[in-house]
Amino acid sequence: MSPERVRPLVLALPKGRVQEEAVALFRQAGVDLAVTLKETRKLRHDVDGLRVLVVRAQDVPTYVEHGAADLGIAGADVLAEERPDVYEPLDLGLGACRMVVAEPGDRPVDERGLVHVRIASKYPQVTRQYLQRRGLFAEVIKLYGSVELAPLTGLADRIVDLVSSGETLRQHGLVEVDTIMQVTSRLIVNEASLKVRGAEVDALVDRLRRLV
Repeated sequence: MSPERVRPLVLALPKGRVQEEAVALFRQAGVDLAVTLKETRKLRHDVDGLRVLVVRAQDVPTYVEHGAADLGIAGADVLAEERPDVYEPLDLGLGACRMVVAEPGDRPVDERGLVHVRIASKYPQVTRQYLQRRGLFAEVIKLYGSVELAPLTGLADRIVDLVSSGETLRQHGLVEVDTIMQVTSRLIVNEASLKVRGAEVDALVDRLRRLV
């Protein structure tokens, strides 16, 4: 009987801007993932010795932590919010942005006051940790999208969200009042895969490390 064929390493790749930057980086490392951008309806691709799963950015750590993927590319924002049990060997420097606190320019919040403050965010855990560090109290409201609308509709007084150029905030009359963290995307690895397929994982990590 022939030996059982070992499946290729599985990489969870986030959709969107980071996906495009990752394709360019992997190309420099000798791995061509361009097909993942061309076939937008197909979510699994076998290319250059890798099996690539194209998933939502928020789901990458879940796939890796539970072993459905050996490796993944996840933003520092998602990792800080979800705190998955994964190994983080390398900051790839992709998708650079920052997580900020913002509020309407014409309705600033007085942090010294005793008013009830509400903050809307896709990152409730990170927001609560930020408030705790600052010794501030506020109600945190979780949203899944269009966070900039929250202050415009009276849902919240402030937001915590990712910004790059800040143009979206300006279009909604919002101004930054604090930066919580700088955000880039990291390579993450399933801990069992690191033990069982360490040589393969290390080889790919080393190729990427030489580029970043």
